Amino acid sequence: MRSFLFVPADSPRKIAKSLDTEADALILDLEDAVAPQRKEVARALAREALQRERCGKRLFVRVNAFDTGLLPQDLAAVMAVRPDGIVLPKCAGGAEVRRLAHMLDGVEAALALPPGGTHIVAVATETALAVLSMASYQGCSERLWGLMWGAEDLAGALDASTNRDAGAYRSPFRLARDLCLLGAAAAGVVAIDAVFTDVNDTAGLRAETVQARMDGFQAKAAIHPAQCVAIHEALTPSPAEQAWARAALDALAHSADGVALLDGRMLDRPHEVQARRILARAGQPAGG
Repeated sequence: MRSFLFVPADSPRKIAKSLDTEADALILDLEDAVAPQRKEVARALAREALQRERCGKRLFVRVNAFDTGLLPQDLAAVMAVRPDGIVLPKCAGGAEVRRLAHMLDGVEAALALPPGGTHIVAVATETALAVLSMASYQGCSERLWGLMWGAEDLAGALDASTNRDAGAYRSPFRLARDLCLLGAAAAGVVAIDAVFTDVNDTAGLRAETVQARMDGFQAKAAIHPAQCVAIHEALTPSPAEQAWARAALDALAHSADGVALLDGRMLDRPHEVQARRILARAGQPAGG
């Protein structure tokens, strides 16, 4: 899964439209996109969407955070129709993932559902404490599938007047992004890059997504269906990168000691791993 499209769960029109987009996965949002008086409507519509034909898409549900007291009601509304995953906002660390996993265990047992079928994606950078807790995700739960970072709520938590300067993230937000990436790698889960909020700046979205891919992010969140095509293109290694990867693997394959030269630069085992990952992202066979 490369793109995760947020969809307000209280809008039947947007849900229907999102199922006909290029998004790999939808996040039916019961949290920030839904006003308090619309929560119950959103739960009912999310449950209905999960019962319909999913058009080959994975369907996740962003529930309300633990401190709202609404999370049990959210799970009660959707778990019987088996979402692919639950997105946990305002997550403070691995302990909250474990707590949610225990709740999912209980719900699945009560409903006689196969155990472990619903994954967890934690939104891991929305408070200062959360940013400082990335190491806690390692080994916290087998249900943890990914870590997502975001800058909007974090700006409020830090009392920051902006999270960007001339289009680039300011220092505290770059730190949160980098720690999320490192935390995901340490936990062995997917790193999901934040949404790009300017829906009219496709070039900016593409450039940011290319940088995210080069840094190690495997997916990106979206807030508009039109963003998904650019995200998919940017997450695919360029022809030049793929050519380097094939050449590197060929050079290493003909090496007797696992070390080779390519264009005057030494290659060894880490470069082989990198080359195989590039080709895997591009959907190309690595051979050997």
